[in-house]
Amino acid sequence: MQTIVATRREVVRSLAARREELWRRALYAPPPRSFSAALREGREVALIAEVKRASPSRGMLRANLDPARLALSYQRGGARAVSVLTEERFFLGGEEDFRKVREAVDLPLLWKDFVLTPEQVYLARSRGADACLLIARLLLPEELILLLSACREVGIEALVEVHDEKDLQMALSSGAELIGVNNRDLESFRVDLSVTERLAGLIPPSATLVAESGIRSREDVERMARVGVDACLVGEALVVLPEEELGVRLRELTSVPRCRVAKKG
Repeated sequence: MQTIVATRREVVRSLAARREELWRRALYAPPPRSFSAALREGREVALIAEVKRASPSRGMLRANLDPARLALSYQRGGARAVSVLTEERFFLGGEEDFRKVREAVDLPLLWKDFVLTPEQVYLARSRGADACLLIARLLLPEELILLLSACREVGIEALVEVHDEKDLQMALSSGAELIGVNNRDLESFRVDLSVTERLAGLIPPSATLVAESGIRSREDVERMARVGVDACLVGEALVVLPEEELGVRLRELTSVPRCRVAKKG
């Protein structure tokens, strides 16, 4: 993970010189869709379906991926939002994939990258993103506060990703209202759904809660629903499916009733 982050820092360094341009483009982008509102509407656990070509842990997932066609299938299958990988080297994503998805669907879109600087936030909003991912584990508390401020400045929501109690405390102290619990350890890549089960009760009911990673079946969504999640983010389990099976899986994942449970906070 440190290699990925170091590489990303090198890549995004050039954006600093474009700060003013990107900021202005972000301010004049079409109005954002409400990402969190889309996740909390309805009686079912919302699905954030992901457009993803590859991952460091699994390698190539779908070599001939058509981002627009896949995103349209997600929309027709009942997804409430779409996540698009925009990191180029390790996930083989990019701005072009995001552009194609933005033109194809009218769902809220998550810009999924290793966002480390305000310039990346401005870039995401200027390209039509409605939310961007901020990974607490990769940031200092003051960096997270700065990035959340940049998000508010240009009207983009932040999905703040956590993996343990320390990450969560940092996210809540920074004012995060949209929280994703990543069941995957970013160092070992081990996946454990009990991570969401453990942290869910520590999250205020006013926050929107998303379970990420390791969710492959209706049973997994039901397990997450029991601890009160508002949404599940699913990528690999959908991307690898043949088109004739995708619709069936989407119906399974989007039909689990939401279960509001008491949370501390």
